[in-house]
Amino acid sequence: MNEPNPVIIFETLNAFQRTGALKAAIELKVFTVLGAGPLPATAIATATGTSERGMRILCDYLAVIGFLEKSVDGYSLTPTAAVFLDQKSASYMGSVAGFVAADAIMDTYRDVAGAVRKGGTLLANGGSTNVGFELWVEFAKSMAPMMKPAAHFIADLVAEKHDAGPLRVLDIAAGHGLFGITIAERMPDAEIVAQDFERVLEVANENAKLAGVHDRYTLLPGDAMAVEFGENYDFILLTNFLHHFGTDTCITLLKKVRAALKPGGFAVTLDFIPNEDRVTPAVSATFALTMLMSTDQGDAYTFAEYEQMFAAAGFGNNRLIDVPNSPSRLVLSCNA
Repeated sequence: MNEPNPVIIFETLNAFQRTGALKAAIELKVFTVLGAGPLPATAIATATGTSERGMRILCDYLAVIGFLEKSVDGYSLTPTAAVFLDQKSASYMGSVAGFVAADAIMDTYRDVAGAVRKGGTLLANGGSTNVGFELWVEFAKSMAPMMKPAAHFIADLVAEKHDAGPLRVLDIAAGHGLFGITIAERMPDAEIVAQDFERVLEVANENAKLAGVHDRYTLLPGDAMAVEFGENYDFILLTNFLHHFGTDTCITLLKKVRAALKPGGFAVTLDFIPNEDRVTPAVSATFALTMLMSTDQGDAYTFAEYEQMFAAAGFGNNRLIDVPNSPSRLVLSCNA
């Protein structure tokens, strides 16, 4: 039996320090400076234009929480920092701090008790479901690196399920566009329709140009709840989207999705899906708090809840799939 220990209380109340320290190190390019090898605090401070005292304290803190290692030669990167936080790495994902640790996001947690009392976000106009929510542009610019493993997994799944020939894919709430773009890169006959708010689609469109698939990338600007999707899609992607809404809204959207799919087509839902106990795995289970703080009705839905929603929309075949190297899971639903 675990003995009572107040340390977890102190660590949790100070957890904001971890966010601030990591965000600062990314902003100051500490991990990129250390990518060439160990350096003392003096050299890191010179390279980053900061004070030696400040850099020494920051690096010691980063060593304590597991991003740096400290030795007689100075500070060096841990394997995780080397792969994901050095800007010269192909797997760099430091940009995610621009959205996850944005001031507007952090400010929402100043009154968790108020959101609990209300049962929803304290942000204006429904928070992240508001058509004018400014942070979706920052999301599109920042979050693509974190989604790469899932995007490649989905592209492989689509290639496995689709016979040879033309392929039509609708990417709902496309954001950065990575999911549809990766399918287009993987399958030369694929045509992607990317739906999102107009300013967000500007980011996705630029990413499609950079990937060389712009000629097969069509934009569908507007609110997913209101815009007409068209029809005869082979696959419709619902990536990190349904969790923003209540069950009834999800069912309404899924009926619209099913009507836009070909018979035998698939809806691909990527999301943070906790186990039925709702407390494991940790990343998916704690995402429910994110939805409480940023939406009026969103949640981290279990697979059983998704099955009920898809069944209510007319989908008869739903399968839960774990996504490698990702905290997310995937629901594959066939329009049988």
